[in-house]
Formats: sequence, structure tokens, C-alpha cells
Amino acid sequence: MPYPEIDPVFIGLGPFQIRWYALAYIAGIVLGWYYLTRLLQQPERWKGPSAVQTEPPINKTQLDDVLFFVTLGIILGGRLGFVLFYRPEMMWKPFSEWPRVFSSIPVWEPLAIWTGGMSFHGGLIGVALATLYFSRKHKINPFALGDLFACAAPIGLFFGRIANFINGELYGRPWDGPWAVKFPSYYDDQTDSWVYSQDAVPRHPSQLYEAFLEGIVLFILIRIAVTRFAVLRLPGMATGLFVAGYGLARFFVEFFREPDDYKFAGPLGFLTRGMMLSLPMVALGIWLVWRAWNQRKLAAA
Repeated sequence: MPYPEIDPVFIGLGPFQIRWYALAYIAGIVLGWYYLTRLLQQPERWKGPSAVQTEPPINKTQLDDVLFFVTLGIILGGRLGFVLFYRPEMMWKPFSEWPRVFSSIPVWEPLAIWTGGMSFHGGLIGVALATLYFSRKHKINPFALGDLFACAAPIGLFFGRIANFINGELYGRPWDGPWAVKFPSYYDDQTDSWVYSQDAVPRHPSQLYEAFLEGIVLFILIRIAVTRFAVLRLPGMATGLFVAGYGLARFFVEFFREPDDYKFAGPLGFLTRGMMLSLPMVALGIWLVWRAWNQRKLAAA
């Protein structure tokens, strides 16, 4: 399958550039916000027998307010997680190697978000902290609020993985199958074209696997859980399904995704860093589901 060779810059006006990667974040946040506004207009999703949460945890105005904190959590947490989990050497690069903005102003690389590099696990921690802060400030059940974000998160994941594919990053392991893709090494701004290395080999388009599993499949599963099984009545249930579902999907795709340089040096030496970060998510998700189910039994008693 040929690589589409899409320019990673959607619009460039001199030094000002709008990249597909940034548009993916914007699309995920805006569409997620729209989806949640529609969900909040359906209070019956929270009503029913043995309900612990009998009404939406926030209203439309509060959703607009919390969106600011969630966006900060996604961006700051995602970038900090990427630096700490994957590229800690960024923190002590010499001044001469710092990226430039407007071709002349140096910026410490951990802050240079436009150069690429975000971690979902870091973004998840950032959103969790934003949720706890807003919940504490407004006296809201943080698990019920987290359930809302869990419903919308797969939308952002889908667009983010598509942007990874457009950027030619986070690609898969070498493979010679029918839909394998030969990914370029980098985009040359001088010639406005992708540059391929001589030893480039066809690979799994693992970004598309993740877009399908973490985005489409996970969204459908949580949507069914919300509409058919009324899980929003049990605070933490939807969050647990999302966290465990993402962890399982990411763990599976890591078998096809090109691993990071770091691997776990132990009896299970095949574990990649992505796998190690995802296993605790599966455990946490299962615990959240178990906790929510126990709340249901207590409410019914």
C-alpha cells in the first residue's frame, strides 16, 4: 500500500504553520465536547434501578468550564509524559540544539510541542488531575465526571492516530504483507517532499490499527455500554471500561508497532515500554469496574 505523502503542514503562512497534528487535537476536543453536550441532554441515561448516580454530574455551562482544564491536562500531561517516559534526554540537550520558533527564538525542547511527541499515558494522567481539581472545586463525584470524559476520549484517540499516520511516525514493525507501507524518514521543508532512506522497508501501518481499536471499536463498545446497559448510573464503570479497553488495545498493537529502544530487561523480555505502561491501565480499569459493580450491589441492598 503506497504511503499517501500528505504534507504534515495543513496551512503555512510564512513562519506561522497549522499542522495536521494540531488539527487532530482540535477536532478531537471539539467533537468530544459536542458529543458530551448531546449526552448531557439525555438525563435518562443516569436513571434506573440500583442507580448510584441518578443525574448528569455537570451541566452544559460546567462542561464548557471544565473543557479548559481538560485541554491543559491533555497538552501538558501528554508532553510531560512523552519527555519523562520516552525522551528524557530532551531535558539536558545543549542550548545550541534547542528548536527555534520563527526561525530564530530558541525554545527548550520539552516545551516545543510543535516538534511532535505526545504520550497518551501522560495525557491521561493530566486529564485525571484536571478532573480531580474541578470535582473538588465544585463538589462533584470525580468518578461520574471521569465517565463523561471516557465516553468522548476515543474520538480524540482516533484523530490523533490518523495524525500519527500522516506524520509518518510511530509506525509498525517490518512486514511484507498486502497492506504494508514504506514510511519516509522525514519531511524536507526545502523541497516540500518526503525523504526516504535507502534501507526503508515495508512496515505495519500500526497507527491505523490503533485508530481502529482505540478509536472506533472502543467508542462503539462504550456507547453500547452507555445506551444498552446504563453504565453511567454507576460512577467509575465507563472510566474502567475505557482504561482497561485502551490498555488491552495498546498492548495488542505493540506486537505490531516498532518498539522503542527501551525494553524490559527481565524474564518477560519481549515487553515494550508501551506494554509496560498499558498493563497497569488494564489492572486499574478492572478495579474501577469491580468498584462500580459493588456500588450497584450496595445501592440495591
